[in-house]
Amino acid sequence: MAQKKKIAPIGIIGGSGLYQMAGLDVDGVISVETPWGLPSDPFMTGSVHGVPVIFLSRHGKGHRYLPTEINYRANIAGLKSLGVERVLSVSAVGSLKEEIPPGMMVVVDDFIDLTKKREMTFYGHGAVGHTGFGDPVCPQVASSFVAGIKTLGYPFHKGGTYVCIEGPAFSTKAESRLYRSWNADVIGMTNATEARLAREAGLCYATLALATDYDCWHPDHDMVTVSDVLAVMHANVEKANRILLEAIVNLPERTCNCASSLTSSLVTDISVIPEKTRKNLTFLGIIQ
Repeated sequence: MAQKKKIAPIGIIGGSGLYQMAGLDVDGVISVETPWGLPSDPFMTGSVHGVPVIFLSRHGKGHRYLPTEINYRANIAGLKSLGVERVLSVSAVGSLKEEIPPGMMVVVDDFIDLTKKREMTFYGHGAVGHTGFGDPVCPQVASSFVAGIKTLGYPFHKGGTYVCIEGPAFSTKAESRLYRSWNADVIGMTNATEARLAREAGLCYATLALATDYDCWHPDHDMVTVSDVLAVMHANVEKANRILLEAIVNLPERTCNCASSLTSSLVTDISVIPEKTRKNLTFLGIIQ
């Protein structure tokens, strides 16, 4: 009798306001130490209608980490070590367009990364790798978000560019106007870094962005405040949970090319890579 193929767990990264996942039948909590340190929090393990799921709170329990302080490498490496192949991310964002009002969902498909202070690669320390990132979002995971939203009938914006800033301060009006002149759609502080590292690790990645405000460009809205962001985010957490549940159970068989970075990015001859670096890359599966 042929063995039933084991289902790889789906990774969920929850952002501001989404610190746990409703509908997840939790069966355990796992702490993982990676070569890059500890992730933001222990991972919650469980299932959704029989599909194994691993949930991580991006900012940690109680929202402890600034966007710059998040250990993105440990978060992605930890998910990878637990067998995750596809990551569904949820994030609060500011809207840069009139047609994306607060409360609307956006399934982004591109990034402009303006961060300056983050570790955003697993390479270095004697190993050089260059990863293709022209299409930074997995089309299959993004499509599962879209399908879930359509099933539930929520208004949403398909596609769009996410400007990722360092933070933690919100934009100036001049900056906001600049990003709008680039025809960007939303602005946030976390997802471009996650997407880069997920691609290096050979993981599929897509973001469900929840618009909470109009940044500070809109003449009819006051400058964004934390209380405004959290109020809209909390109002949309239930919607985000429902979309995640739909997306998880409707993910198609993995046929995308996201995993190809594991075999095409490394440039350095393995024989000259220092032992510690080689072990780190082995942890990720970049070196077998």
